[in-house]
Amino acid sequence: MDDNTKTTKSSKTKKRCSFCGRAESEVNFLITGMNGYICDNCATQAYEITQEALGTAASSVTGEKLNMDELPRPIEIKAFLDQYVIGQDGAKRFLSVSVYNHYKRLLQKDSKDDVEIEKSNIVMVGSTGTGKTLLARTIAKLLHVPFTIVDATVLTEAGYVGEDIESILTRLLQVADYNVKEAEKGIVFIDEIDKIARKGDNPSITRDVSGEGVQQGLLKLLEGSVVNVPPQGGRKHPDQKMISVNTKNILFICGGAFDGIEKKIAQRLNAYVVGYSASRETNSLDKNNMMQYIAPQDLKSFGLIPEIIGRLPVLTYLEPLDRSALRAILTEPKNSIIKQYLKLFEMDDVKLTFQNEVLEYVVDKAVEYKLGARGLRSIVETIMMDVMFEIPSQGKKEYMVTLDYAKAQLEKVNMARLQTA
Repeated sequence: MDDNTKTTKSSKTKKRCSFCGRAESEVNFLITGMNGYICDNCATQAYEITQEALGTAASSVTGEKLNMDELPRPIEIKAFLDQYVIGQDGAKRFLSVSVYNHYKRLLQKDSKDDVEIEKSNIVMVGSTGTGKTLLARTIAKLLHVPFTIVDATVLTEAGYVGEDIESILTRLLQVADYNVKEAEKGIVFIDEIDKIARKGDNPSITRDVSGEGVQQGLLKLLEGSVVNVPPQGGRKHPDQKMISVNTKNILFICGGAFDGIEKKIAQRLNAYVVGYSASRETNSLDKNNMMQYIAPQDLKSFGLIPEIIGRLPVLTYLEPLDRSALRAILTEPKNSIIKQYLKLFEMDDVKLTFQNEVLEYVVDKAVEYKLGARGLRSIVETIMMDVMFEIPSQGKKEYMVTLDYAKAQLEKVNMARLQTA
């Protein structure tokens, strides 16, 4: 009887974590409180939960205070872009100036006069594979404000399957760790903006839930208004708590391929008119780069509504990539395709080299199949697949990719498959 009493007393006095119930012997140590204990594991978890809830783990990008002296100037922004993106000097200049002016707008509140600088949202037009999204991703590395890239193809009008317009701001809030003030200074890149164009120049008489309806919804975001955003994204529900975000100071950069807009430009410039005087005027046009003559009315003809075009005052284009640009893209940027493969093999202690003829061959194929910069990776990946499969197990220290090997590898596959890459 006495032994049972002793056992009961010892179990009562045994220290246990008040949260998880584990005994002192089952954890590294217990922290003693006034009326209980907490183990090291629960303390660590409590710290992480607190950090997440209060947003104190905000990234250094959103936590930095803007200072005019520390802002990167347009020339510095362009120089940074030059390290990663070949060519496209015109688009880089527009982008650099717009981002710099965005910073100055954020600092404008210290100004004592009544001049209010309005934001200049941008639309970048260029064929697929010319570097629109790459420009956006690259400039995000340099910015001192929250930045996010969203895809317009998933957006639909409210109430239909797909994402609501407000999901754009949900992404920005997530990047800013739900710090609303920081998110309201951010930059949003809307990719594939051409995919929400209406099907014709005339107003739609039927419901166009992923086209004109989305454009109408974007108007309030682009111009600047207070929008109620679901914090976790998804559908709006009556009982769901909303976060109010003012988009007045959010800069929007839009990009799109606008496939077929060259025909709209040619029609506007009368490039196909028959006659002596007409042919004399059109001879001066560069038929291989009609995108350089783009104007806001061409976007309207393509299917963007006039209200959207008016809220995207800065219109720039990306040059089509010629052979020399593709050759440079293959090897010169900091994160060029060839440098990536050299790094992959270096991690297996293999020194990889390419014959110069192989690089020329890859570029020739990209030009032949009109694959653009994105297609360069598809071709190199096809050539290197068998090598990447075999080399790690062979123990080789060096490997050279020859022209004969590259040709043999491409002949084994259907090149038409790469054309859809």
